[in-house]
Amino acid sequence: MDATLRPYDPDAEADREALWALKRAFETELGAGDETKAAAYDAKLTDDYRRRWLAWVDRCVADGPRCVTVADAGGPVGYVFLLPERLAFVWDAAVVNELYLRPAARGTGLADDLMDAAVAVAREQDLPMDRLLLDVDPDNDRARAFYDRHGFEPWGEIVARELRR
Repeated sequence: MDATLRPYDPDAEADREALWALKRAFETELGAGDETKAAAYDAKLTDDYRRRWLAWVDRCVADGPRCVTVADAGGPVGYVFLLPERLAFVWDAAVVNELYLRPAARGTGLADDLMDAAVAVAREQDLPMDRLLLDVDPDNDRARAFYDRHGFEPWGEIVARELRR
């Protein structure tokens, strides 16, 4: 697939719509194969969530214009979202918040290009620890193999609990 990488443009409505469509696909795929997860991810994808998420992306891009990079093949087909440097103290490292490619763009090398772009931006950040972190579902073998190939190793474990009980 012939594509170029470029910064996300929050002022271009076409970019905003495409980024939201990619984010929605990312979230939907997170729940694939597990009805409970699928319902939870689907329930959060409301118009209010869309508005709030895009506003948050805008704030992040205002802090670091290169924190969201899109793969463009006649329109965005994927993206990588690296948290801006001001959030480095959340995990004491750079953080890949999301990396997503449409299924048709997978296996083309674009994911490698997006990861390389994220690493380049992370290397420019002033970090408490010289690390790049991300969260990956341990059952997602394809993603695990991709991140392993890029030198990621287990480092701690994230645990979660519900806030409303």
